[in-house]
Amino acid sequence: MRFMLIVNPFSGKKQSLEILKKIQPLIIRSDIEIDVIKTCYSGHAENIAREFDITKYNGLLMIGGDGTFHEVINGLLNRGDHQKIPIGIIPAGSGNSFMNDLDIADPIKAVEPIILNKTRLIDVMSLQMGDETRYGINLIGWGMVTDVGLTAENIRWIGPIRYTLAALFQILFKKSRKAILKIQNKAIDTKFMFIIGCNSIHIGKGMKMAPKARIDDGLIDVVVVDDEISRFRLLRVLPKLYKGTHIFEPEVKYFQSDSFSIETNQNDVLNIDGEIIGKTPIKVEVIPKVIEIFATR
Repeated sequence: MRFMLIVNPFSGKKQSLEILKKIQPLIIRSDIEIDVIKTCYSGHAENIAREFDITKYNGLLMIGGDGTFHEVINGLLNRGDHQKIPIGIIPAGSGNSFMNDLDIADPIKAVEPIILNKTRLIDVMSLQMGDETRYGINLIGWGMVTDVGLTAENIRWIGPIRYTLAALFQILFKKSRKAILKIQNKAIDTKFMFIIGCNSIHIGKGMKMAPKARIDDGLIDVVVVDDEISRFRLLRVLPKLYKGTHIFEPEVKYFQSDSFSIETNQNDVLNIDGEIIGKTPIKVEVIPKVIEIFATR
């Protein structure tokens, strides 16, 4: 077998090259040839996945985090030849949210399904923003979720704890926004703290934002908090994110749907798979089992 391996040297704590040294011998000993390409700029992984000669390979591997995976998915789903290939995710990011759902947050463990050639099909979210279409694998967030992402990016040097610190900062400067959420044949027109659509359970570093989510159930789990919640209540609810018990709080609404949309009075920025990209209005739809990944669960 022969695999293309994309390595993002800038991912997370910049440990990708060290991880490559550890996993490369394991792969080669399994009679798998690998061609390694290191990314040099933002969007490079997406360009590689969109343009490489897919007919020469049995799989596309990546060493990186949620952002790298986001790029690879968008590259593959925007190929002119519409060809697909199994993807192997070897985590090296700071959050590795999606990898937690697959129980492959450890890089060495992530190599096992690749060597064993074990795969499964997963859903992807189609994100329509005006004339632009992108694809999300983990989350699409608006409101405080985006604010937390922006703050966390500005304190990236702190490490994984930055997600919690960013959330605390945003709670302190609590800000709500008006939007129309359309879901399950309803139009909810009010002020929200945040709206987040999840394809997987985890976001950030171990937060179980959508505990009912499954990556292959054909549904998007949408978590909503309106602006009636106080700062004190937000501080009480935040720790419950790590156990997924926040969904039982009265201020939290939980939906499961194959689509939803967010409309706002202005073009608000969005958090897509941890990347601050895109703007409202946005329409989100699930594409069931469109991507094949190496995984044992």
